Amino acid sequence: MNRVVHPIEQESFRRLRARLDTSHFPPLTRAVVERVIHSAADLDYATDLVTDEGALEKAHAALHAGAPVVVDVEMVAAGITRRETVCRLKDARATPSLTRSAHAVRLAYEQVGPGALWVIGCAPTALEELLTLDAAPALVIGLPVGFVGAAESKAALRESGLPAVSNISEKGGSAVAAAALNALLYHPVSHAQKAPKENS
Repeated sequence: MNRVVHPIEQESFRRLRARLDTSHFPPLTRAVVERVIHSAADLDYATDLVTDEGALEKAHAALHAGAPVVVDVEMVAAGITRRETVCRLKDARATPSLTRSAHAVRLAYEQVGPGALWVIGCAPTALEELLTLDAAPALVIGLPVGFVGAAESKAALRESGLPAVSNISEKGGSAVAAAALNALLYHPVSHAQKAPKENS
């Protein structure tokens, strides 16, 4: 089913593109960059975001093939409008050595196993914990926000070599993390992706 785009959203993207040339980005990178900028009304994300088109292509295929989507907080889940998500924060408990957000990541990994898309927009400790697990993610959207640990956790994500969307600065948040995932959800699936592979 095709998504119906509201006229206000159409006009917002028209104005965005009038102020910022995004035509040089490859298709999925452009979709992510534009939707994140749209969610925050912040053009600086065009140079702050770090993405890889090849990783996005694989993540897009995994997402549309039904890979689980895990979020760190309900605010991220609320922003992902066309997909069920896993959030275990309500079940998590803080300990002297583990934040509640980090414990929620452990619980979610026990539930979904490898191959999920992880969307972290609030807690740097959730992202840090994910990096200690053998999660083999399809993609990590790591966009936590804050003055303590956010930039450092995103740098660690980039250094990990995992397929990821991150940003360099301390900014981020639930809305932009959800927007990055929505960009992949809304981007059309090609005929080649839809067609089942025939056995030779």
